[in-house]
Amino acid sequence: MQAIRLAGVLGFGVVLAVACGGEPEAPPVEMTPGLTAFVGARIIDGTGDAVVEDGVLIVRDGRIEAVGSQGTVTVPADAEQVDVSGRTIMPGLINAHGHVNNIRGLESVDFTEAQVESQLGVYARYGVTTVFSLGGDGPESIAVRDRQRTDLDLNEARLFVAGNIPTGPSPEEAVEQATAAADMGVDILKIRVDDNLNPARSQKMSPETYQAVIDTAHERGLRLAAHLYYLEDAKGLLEAGADLLAHSVRDEEVDQDLITLLRDSGVCYCPTLMREVSTFVYESRPEWFDDEFFTKETDPAVIAALDSEEWRQRSSSRNAQIYKAQLEVAKRNLKTLSDAGIPIAMGTDTGPAARFQGYFEHGELELMVEAGLTPMQAIVAATSDAARCMEVDADLGSIEAGKWADFLVLGANPLDDIANTHSLESVYIAGNAVPGV
Repeated sequence: MQAIRLAGVLGFGVVLAVACGGEPEAPPVEMTPGLTAFVGARIIDGTGDAVVEDGVLIVRDGRIEAVGSQGTVTVPADAEQVDVSGRTIMPGLINAHGHVNNIRGLESVDFTEAQVESQLGVYARYGVTTVFSLGGDGPESIAVRDRQRTDLDLNEARLFVAGNIPTGPSPEEAVEQATAAADMGVDILKIRVDDNLNPARSQKMSPETYQAVIDTAHERGLRLAAHLYYLEDAKGLLEAGADLLAHSVRDEEVDQDLITLLRDSGVCYCPTLMREVSTFVYESRPEWFDDEFFTKETDPAVIAALDSEEWRQRSSSRNAQIYKAQLEVAKRNLKTLSDAGIPIAMGTDTGPAARFQGYFEHGELELMVEAGLTPMQAIVAATSDAARCMEVDADLGSIEAGKWADFLVLGANPLDDIANTHSLESVYIAGNAVPGV
């Protein structure tokens, strides 16, 4: 009876409204959970092909349903609308060479799942929505990664792991180590081929050993990322079948032989320019120690420790000054390879002490532009090309229908100035707003 009376009252109201010359009000549309329309922003889709002005981005249940300009994309009536007029939307950054580890500030702590998630939170708050942790990962990282795969409320950076780095020294020992990492369920394997600028004290992995690890990786269906420094080693690793050059060639200018090897193999190049910066930058007080974008995530005690005579001496060492000089070689090589059409994947080698997760990725973009890439090329290297190089482009790396809604909202246009990535206002991962941005 109560329902009938309520219906009668509602019906009388409609009749009264019509009798008084008014139109009956349409009932309010009930919003559909998980359906959101971001309206009015400039949209950089990450492919390098298009910039949409006054765009519309529709997200449903964590994935992109539609993207385009207003007038070409219909906003569902049951979608929550977010006004992003005057902003720029771009894909979340993908770090093809970072790390999660047991470092907090400048000190070692226990390697726990909570530590891993804490670092992934920092990455995310800086707009790095996917991280390939290339080495040093244990079962804690695997557990976090596996949990993410079914987490519909994900709001930390997506994690892919390489596990422990096979070191050998013999081929047999290296294969055993690679097999153990593969048995953990890693996403990729990594090796180091480097003498750390001191061949008398640090022996590089031999070609026989790295060939054995590469073969083992491929037998297990895994790709192999290679840490390197020298041009000669880059060529040897490519000839042996390495799948990613995870650092710059820094000892000399790249040549046509390397370009040909890269082009014929389709292997990508990950410059990690900020890794070089971290070796020498504390020889004096970096300007970014006073950048609010940096200090918002950094313990003042860490800044004070780095702004000290001890760290000035470390950053003035022989090796640090060699890396400082070779950064210029690395930048020229990046430009040469990019001009030759070699795919570039943004990476930073962040995670070790004094290599700041999240913040350094923005510095990497700036250095890439300083090296001669356009802002759009740097963005593509940090989004769709990084995804393609790491073979996750089916779901990540660009703002396209069907992919995960991992994207950034910026207050200023990074195509005008790549430093405008610092104008980060919001980060979304699987359509979830990352807290604390």
